[in-house]
Amino acid sequence: MRHSRVFLSVGSLGGLDGEGDAVCPSVCRCDEDFIYCNDRRLSAIPPLPPSATVLYLQNNHIDNAGLPTSLEHLTTVRVIYLYDNELDDFPMHLPPSLRELHLQDNNIRVLPRAALARLPLLEKLHLDDNSVSTVSIEDQAFADNPRLRLLFLSRNHLSSIPSGLPASLEELRLDDNRISTIPTHAFRGLSSLRRLVLDGNLLANQRIADDTFSRLSNLTELSLVRNSLQTPPLNLPSAHLQRLSLQDNALIHMPRGSLDGMRRLQRLDLSGNNLTTLPRGLFRDLETLGQLLVRGNPWHCGCNLRWLYDWLEAKGNTITVRGLTCQSPERVRDMSLRDLTSQMDESASSTTLSPPQGSLFTLRSKRPGLGLPDTGLDYTLGSSGVGKNLALNVKTLSHDSIRVTWSVAQPSSSFRLSWLRLGTSATMGSITETLVRGDRREYLLTALQPASSYIICMVPLVSGSGNKGSMSSTDMDSDEVPVCAKAETSDPSLSDVDQGDGQGSEQITSLPLAGIIGGATAIVSLALIFGIFCWYGHRAGRFSSRDHYSRSSSRKSKHYDDYIESGTKKDTTILEIRGPGFQMTPMAAREPLQPKPIREDYIIHTIFPSNGTGLYKPNHHMTNSGYGTNRGYREGGIPDIDYSYT
Repeated sequence: MRHSRVFLSVGSLGGLDGEGDAVCPSVCRCDEDFIYCNDRRLSAIPPLPPSATVLYLQNNHIDNAGLPTSLEHLTTVRVIYLYDNELDDFPMHLPPSLRELHLQDNNIRVLPRAALARLPLLEKLHLDDNSVSTVSIEDQAFADNPRLRLLFLSRNHLSSIPSGLPASLEELRLDDNRISTIPTHAFRGLSSLRRLVLDGNLLANQRIADDTFSRLSNLTELSLVRNSLQTPPLNLPSAHLQRLSLQDNALIHMPRGSLDGMRRLQRLDLSGNNLTTLPRGLFRDLETLGQLLVRGNPWHCGCNLRWLYDWLEAKGNTITVRGLTCQSPERVRDMSLRDLTSQMDESASSTTLSPPQGSLFTLRSKRPGLGLPDTGLDYTLGSSGVGKNLALNVKTLSHDSIRVTWSVAQPSSSFRLSWLRLGTSATMGSITETLVRGDRREYLLTALQPASSYIICMVPLVSGSGNKGSMSSTDMDSDEVPVCAKAETSDPSLSDVDQGDGQGSEQITSLPLAGIIGGATAIVSLALIFGIFCWYGHRAGRFSSRDHYSRSSSRKSKHYDDYIESGTKKDTTILEIRGPGFQMTPMAAREPLQPKPIREDYIIHTIFPSNGTGLYKPNHHMTNSGYGTNRGYREGGIPDIDYSYT
């Protein structure tokens, strides 16, 4: 039978038998209305039976010249697979009955409106891995395709969202292009769009209009993977969104409210970012969330994530969490957040806590509940403070530790203890805070900066939950006014001196009266002897000065070695100051035995130390390591000649 079919197809050059019905091409395989001509190394499409509905022509060498015009007469064809061929232009003579067209992996550059207008029933168009650019899409190219529901343009050369997309579009893939800007009108009229993929582009928050995505009211899936976002875009569609993918960006913060209203969200992927914490209340509307993927983030598992721990405990087995592994503090590294219980409280109470940048612990607090004074004012706080329900006392124990004690009128579940090291301006200093259990009345602050002033504040927190050890929703938003006190750590360099002075004073007060009188007498005697010695030395120096004046009048009453008293080094030819100063060079050298003239003239030169410091400093710090010995004098701190004054 196969030999007879081949014979018929070869004998009837038009592809028809005697009764007018086409037979399967000899190089293809046919299964009823499905024609399999793929992977045959074809350079042209052979004659096809008119009853064909699906044509498999992929993985060949077919170019535009190999597309016969007779294709447009095949009115029963619904799907054509022409991917991975050698097409340079969009095919012109395709069947008008076509619903689905696969043209991936070709070299198509232009999308002409005339060619697309021949396909009024087209619903799915795959143009991945071609060379389509934004300017090569003709204006209103899809105007005659009112049924187009799916458009794939992945891995092309697009620099912006194509304009004139049909309102019927339900799925749009533009991943791995060069799109960097999305204006407000980019998705205008696409109210039917349900799936949008923008992975692997050049998107940043500054180049996305605020209400760009809010127009997509029916969107159910949004993917923004592998971009440069630092926070989620503003005004994301929330009514119907079910899947949100933000992995492999540069997210450092998830603003509170960025996920509000997403009551149908089922999958959230935040993997591969720089998140250390999540704000309380971020998931308050995620009632149907079933998958939370957060691996590849440097999570800091302190009390900042205690709310998330409680939220996951309440969700139980209804949610699957992947990658919520702690990176800090060190005691809980590589532990899952769900496995932490008392470790979170211990890590929160540690005074040596140093979470990575971005954690809420090191940020200046903007919550109204933490009313620390302004660092630029002159404080009148003392070592104790009294509030409505709390009395606070602080005492310095050493150069790096302060003891904090307190008493309360009413029991509290916990206390929020905050301390601020004061700087020289409002921009200096950082707030550190921790939670203390409600049964404690004493806390020791250690590892503080010596010789520094600290403002220490405490707020009692009232828990509204009956769960033991849980942090309620009111602890971070308490309206209780903080009670503050001020303390100063001592200077370690002065502690030994002060200690010695104290011991000496105690010994003096314990001496008997006779010992005090004897000591005073000895001191007076020593003072008289020292005075006589100084008087004698003064007279001897005076006579020596007169003898020197008779030999030379160049220095008059100034002795030769008086320069040594000024910290200089005397030489026969130069006087050199060890620090920044001057050098004095005689105009003419003279013999040391000859009498010196009454007057000598000197030229004064500025001397700069060997370490490169000078009298004039640049007003900005030079950090460019590329400068060597040839850098400018002014940039190196050494003045030019017109900046030197003598």
